[in-house]
Amino acid sequence: MKTQVPVSSVLHYKGSTVWHISPEATVFDAIKLMAAKNIGALPVMSDGSLVGIFTERDYTRKIALQGKSSKDTRVWEIISNQIVCVTPDESVEECMRLMTENRVRHLPVVENEKLLGIISIGDLVNWIISSQNSAIEQMEQYIAGGVSA
Repeated sequence: MKTQVPVSSVLHYKGSTVWHISPEATVFDAIKLMAAKNIGALPVMSDGSLVGIFTERDYTRKIALQGKSSKDTRVWEIISNQIVCVTPDESVEECMRLMTENRVRHLPVVENEKLLGIISIGDLVNWIISSQNSAIEQMEQYIAGGVSA
């Protein structure tokens, strides 16, 4: 199934509330916020600009496995400065391709340097499943004679 729907539709569907953290915050504070909000990544913002993304992977690979203290380490010390972003017009299909190619699970949606939201691979999978279910229902109704094409 082609998914040329713009990712802005996914943001509209899921809501555009974006929790974020400062690069000066401790990793412990980031993990605490992620746990409280039940999210797997936090955009890292400085003076209104996106400077990175903090993820559960960052914590496990750069703190837990290296024996560092999350209370003594600042977010800026462990985030990557290479951020893969998309615009709201990017298709769901292209977002999935970018996630696979770059081995990331979260994409910030940015327009004119303003963070509009963040989408996860789970958001995209849920969107595709919902779209497929709608298409199947429409086909079933058409076959049953309930809707004209």
